Amino acid sequence: MGLDDYGGGQVPQSDVLVVTSNDVPGYRVQQVIGEVFGLTVRSRHLGSQIGAGLKSMIGGELKGMTKTLVQTRNQAMERLVEQARARGANGVLAFRFDVTEAADVGTEVCAYGTAVVLARE
Repeated sequence: MGLDDYGGGQVPQSDVLVVTSNDVPGYRVQQVIGEVFGLTVRSRHLGSQIGAGLKSMIGGELKGMTKTLVQTRNQAMERLVEQARARGANGVLAFRFDVTEAADVGTEVCAYGTAVVLARE
């Protein structure tokens, strides 16, 4: 598995800064736009479920499921950034993920935070 298979996050040159903190050093919040989120639900395919079941008996990382979850989180984050941008934000503060089982058929991933307009101090 390569670096992109098990990691994620924002690309360095994004026009919308996404941070987990409530403020950004060197910037002030000029306007609070409000909550934004990006949501996706992924179903599990039979092959990965069987493989995960077998792997759970002997232990170890479930690489296929790890890769799928990374892709799912990245997609949810991309949707969050699209929502923030569409509402006129250039920043998202207090960014978080929420992951939930969706009726035993898949995994729901929600990326959320507060969309803001940031200005350099």
